[in-house]
Amino acid sequence: MRNHLFTIAAITALSVHGFAQAPSWPQWRGPARDGMVASFTAPAAWPAQLTKRWQVAVGLGHASPVVSGNRVVVHARQGTREQVTAYDLQTGKQLWQDGVEAPYTMNSAALGHGPGPKSTPSIADGRVFTLGISGIFSAHDLATGKLLWRKNAPPAPPEFGTATSPVVDGSTVIAFLGGANGGALTAMDAATGTVKWRWTGDGPGYASPILATLAGTRQVITQSQNKLVGVDAAGGQLLWEVALKTPYEQNSVTPMVVGDLLISAGLENPTTAYRVAKTGSQWTITPAWRNEDVAMYMSSPAVSGTAIYGMSTKNRGQFFAIDAASGKTLWMGKGREAENASIVRAGDHVLMATTNSELIVAKANPARFEEVKRYTVAESAMWAHPAFAGRTIIVKDVNNLIAWTF
Repeated sequence: MRNHLFTIAAITALSVHGFAQAPSWPQWRGPARDGMVASFTAPAAWPAQLTKRWQVAVGLGHASPVVSGNRVVVHARQGTREQVTAYDLQTGKQLWQDGVEAPYTMNSAALGHGPGPKSTPSIADGRVFTLGISGIFSAHDLATGKLLWRKNAPPAPPEFGTATSPVVDGSTVIAFLGGANGGALTAMDAATGTVKWRWTGDGPGYASPILATLAGTRQVITQSQNKLVGVDAAGGQLLWEVALKTPYEQNSVTPMVVGDLLISAGLENPTTAYRVAKTGSQWTITPAWRNEDVAMYMSSPAVSGTAIYGMSTKNRGQFFAIDAASGKTLWMGKGREAENASIVRAGDHVLMATTNSELIVAKANPARFEEVKRYTVAESAMWAHPAFAGRTIIVKDVNNLIAWTF
């Protein structure tokens, strides 16, 4: 009996340890919010086809799935409700679901993108944070789906709907709440929703904030409605800003830090690297280089080695590589690849999930575009970013959530 109990305890300990150490994709663009798949091991040979593990109809929207332990969480629209749902990673079985009435009238210019939601949830410390297309911000318990707290929608969301994903910083969750010309980058206590600070210098853009330490100060960096800004992560004070103007105020590319450079891009703008510095109490942001060859709209890039890989809007969708230190164009792929692509670095590969329902596997080769394999992984357009958990890839198309293995 004693040996039997010891065996059960050992199995339980291994299970808990395995759960804690399981691969996770808990937020927009992955664990570090930089489009990198950690601990990736490519197969010796990529298969002719990926293996579909499961598929479930989850509802409309382009919010990306996220993964923590054995749970896949997705935020989607079913009729007039926005539903947050957890599924078992291995089987696709629904574990819990909770929702809120969220009727939404779309801007006629954005009908092709659907009624959302578009913001990717964040998971941290057993909580799930979601931001609906009309601006409803909610916190749920990851284990049970119980609603913990909620912030109501603003009087008017951004013109094309809310599309900025929240980020968690320790015991604080940060989201760009509000609408056009009237938003606030807001830090809230993750457990209670109590507001810690608000920055009201501009309305929200459609990009998602990142956390980075530049010039010795931890800061929240994001594209707002009309700017690229850095805000002190502890107190919410504006540290620096630079104007960023795109057509119809569609600032939507997630900033990226590479070494001491901050990379930013926008529709009909050059891709630009900045250096952020502080002398005494004075902050400065100055361009280090500009690349006029590539312009990004919604597709955020990823870095591998000394090269930045992404998709330009030029030539109706063109993959590219540029040198991170100098901004020099290394190569440009053929045109007409897709309207948008989600770019991740996975080991010595770059994986590109496109709106054409394809997953393209390429070598992270700074000399040329080196395609390895191309898979069809969805039944309709994929605007959502895939989630990666070990050798499982989870994609969200217009209506379905699909898990693939290789």
